[in-house]
Formats: sequence, structure tokens, C-alpha cells
Amino acid sequence: MSAPLTVLGIETSCDETAAAVLRLEEGRPRVLSDVVLGQAAHHAPYKGVVPEIAARAHVEGLDGTVAAAMRDAGLGFPDLDGVAATAGPGLIGGVMVGLVAGKAIALAHDKPFVGVNHLEGHALSPRLAEGGATFPYLLLLVSGGHCQFIAVLDVGVYRRYGSTVDDALGEAFDKLAKLLDLGFPGGPLVEKAAKNGDSRRFALPRPMLGREGCDFSFAGLKTACAREVERLGAPSDQDKADLCASFQAAVLDIVADRTLHAMRMFDTVWGAKGRLVAAGGVAANAALRGRLEALAADRNYDFIAPPMRWCTDNAAMIALAGAERMRLGFTNGLDFPARPRWPLDEEAATLRPSHRPGRKGAKA
Repeated sequence: MSAPLTVLGIETSCDETAAAVLRLEEGRPRVLSDVVLGQAAHHAPYKGVVPEIAARAHVEGLDGTVAAAMRDAGLGFPDLDGVAATAGPGLIGGVMVGLVAGKAIALAHDKPFVGVNHLEGHALSPRLAEGGATFPYLLLLVSGGHCQFIAVLDVGVYRRYGSTVDDALGEAFDKLAKLLDLGFPGGPLVEKAAKNGDSRRFALPRPMLGREGCDFSFAGLKTACAREVERLGAPSDQDKADLCASFQAAVLDIVADRTLHAMRMFDTVWGAKGRLVAAGGVAANAALRGRLEALAADRNYDFIAPPMRWCTDNAAMIALAGAERMRLGFTNGLDFPARPRWPLDEEAATLRPSHRPGRKGAKA
């Protein structure tokens, strides 16, 4: 397809109810509307995402969110060329809400439907940035449920270089915030506290540092933080700031080391001049972005990241993934299933079963 494509995207994989309308024209995406209804207030008392509450909030908020996205775009359903909805990975209750809604809209208005892999949405999200990211590029996907390096070669063509062998980085941020009673969502609050802390006070481990390959491990770092909190007993505000700063410093060292290894792997195929892309909720962390940007400059790489609003879960990236697939002639039937686990690269998941496949789980 070469004609402009206007697609409604729906995202409900975790704790954001989102809808967006995007137009893909001559390979360039333009976001016509982008509406996100957050659920932080619903989950704050539990200091993490509760799947049942998330699914109920999606049911209550999705119709209004879709209506707002269509209104902001100034379009009616007949003006759409297709509907895309996240089909996984994610919390199955939430995924089902968005998937059924997307199918119902497509059926009612006789539009093509695309079931989108949430990870593909993140993988393509840097193309939403002004100027976009051109293929191929090395993607660091870091969020509450995912942590992996992927060579993004084209739409639907992905090669995983490494991933976490235990916990995702976003999960580690959220766990520390919960231990320190900072509130929810945890990642931004840990980053904020770290600005006022001494990063040298706590000697925290840096798992996998210097090892071959580019896999991650954060379980040991989480455990070390838990032990420090237990040792402190009733940590003061300064204790909390220092531990957050020490934790973030360890994270930056780990990510920089693993990214360097991944860049070397990418270089062997694509040459020494490449593009490093960061996406996912943790990619909104300013300190992490700064460290990756410096690393990229040292390696003669271009560093690209989506605007902050498209790092966290959103429907614009789902609409883009759907439009890109429609452009290539791919759509799905209305029997397309929800997949709570859905790796972006099926082959890597088969060959390396010890690695957690694409999955989003509750943070509570």
C-alpha cells in the first residue's frame, strides 16, 4: 500500500488506557491525536499494579478514551483505514478489553484489523520522533516488564542480542520505591530522590558487569537494596536519597557496560557507524538517557529516543505498528488471540528458554 493510511490504535496492556489516531503517508507518521488515561490513583494504595483493578479501569475508561481520540483527530470511524489494538504481551484482562474493543470497531465499520505486539510498538516508537529512526538500528528496550537488546532491521524483522535473565529494570526501580515507601509509580520517584543523594554511600553490586554477551541481571541488585533498607531500620529522607542515588549509579554502570557489548555485536554485521535507540518507560529516565547518549557519541553512533510521552505505554506506537503492517499488506482476522506472553523474536525465545519472553506482569 502506498496511499496514506489512517489508523486508530488502542493500548490496554498494563495500567494505561490509551487511544490514538495516526496517519502514515509516504513512510512518515503523523500523530493526529494521542489520549492516555492513567491509572496511578487506582493502584497507588497497593504500591503496584493490581491486574483485576487495571482490567476494570480499562472497561470503565476505554470508550471515552477512544471517543476523545477520534474527536481530537477530527475524524469519524468511516474515515479510518484500519484499527490496531495491542494483543499482547501484557496483563491478560487488560489486553482482552482493548483487543475486543478494537475488533468490535473494525467489525462494526467494516475496517481491517491488526493485532499488535506491544513490544513491536516500542521497537518502532523512535520513528515517531521528528526525523524518525531509519532501519537498521540497535534498540535497548527497558520498561517495567521488559529489558532486552534487539537489532531492528525492518518492520517485522528483529534479532534479539540479549535480555534479562531474571528481572526487568523497571521492576527493580519500582521495587526500590516500594521498599522506601516513596509512592507509585516508582521509577520517576527514585530518579527524583537520587538527585539529592550521595551515589558513593552504598556499595551496591553490578551484576553481569564485564561478562561476555549483553544479558542483564537485576535480582541481585534488588536484594542488596532490600538488605540495606533492613539494616537501616527506619531510613531517613537522606538515607533514601543516598540509596536511590547509589542504586541509579549501579544501574547506569550496568546498562552502559551491557550496551557497549551489544554495540560491538551490532558492529560486526552493520559496521562501526550505527544508531542506538532507547525505548520503553525507563528510557524516560534523564540520567540513563545522558549516559547512553555519551556512550553513543564515544562509539560514533547516533542516539535516538522517542519524546518522553511516547516512551511509556501509549497508543500512538500501536497505531504506527498497525499502519506499518497494513502498508506491507498484513492484517489479522477477528479470531486473532490475546497473548499474555509474546516474544518479539519467536526464534530467540525458542533457542534461549532461560530468557524471559516478552511479558508484562503485575508490579504489585
